[in-house]
Amino acid sequence: MKKKKILIAIFLFLLLTTITTQQEILTSKFNLKEIEVENVFLLKEENIKKQLFQFYGLNFFLKNSKIEKVLLENNLIDSFVIKKSYPNTLKIKLFEKKLIAILIDKKDKFYLSEKMDLIRFEDFKNIDNLPYIIGSKKQFIILYNNLRKANFVIDDIKKYTLRGSNRWDLETYNKKIIKLPIKDYIESIKNFQTVKNNKNFTKYKIFDYRIKNQLILK
Repeated sequence: MKKKKILIAIFLFLLLTTITTQQEILTSKFNLKEIEVENVFLLKEENIKKQLFQFYGLNFFLKNSKIEKVLLENNLIDSFVIKKSYPNTLKIKLFEKKLIAILIDKKDKFYLSEKMDLIRFEDFKNIDNLPYIIGSKKQFIILYNNLRKANFVIDDIKKYTLRGSNRWDLETYNKKIIKLPIKDYIESIKNFQTVKNNKNFTKYKIFDYRIKNQLILK
């Protein structure tokens, strides 16, 4: 009698477990009929939906990895959050890369992100006043890091130009041109930071630091 009770208990346990598992499978199936995209600034919501059109109407375990692969084809997307809203809606929150400049390297033109990613150039209507970089990404990264070390106000710069001698000219939005030496220019940057707002220097447009330990004003 005792053995029968044990067998019945095991049978009921297995039966309930099986039912629960099947129920989980059924409720986990996802028949995609609608995609909601939020937090887009430069990208267009309709273009994202077109990219994901292939997933509409599918009734299977919709894995995020499949969606991620498609989204990451767009190099303007930094990250995203994907949520399923049962029974048939997919909600995607995008985080776009922060663009800091437009880089022109010979005949190639890109956006440059804050993380120094090159992004295919498009004429975005929602963005303006980005500074231009005439030169290579590799050389600019070195300059950018040195500017930050010197506490230079990056937002003041309108244009970075790498000259043939591998030195930089910086043009500010208030039309000042800073001619940096090839090497050891951090002190030059700091000096410009000190004198730029001095009333004795406001009339000058060119601050030439190319000769060591000298500042030539024009």
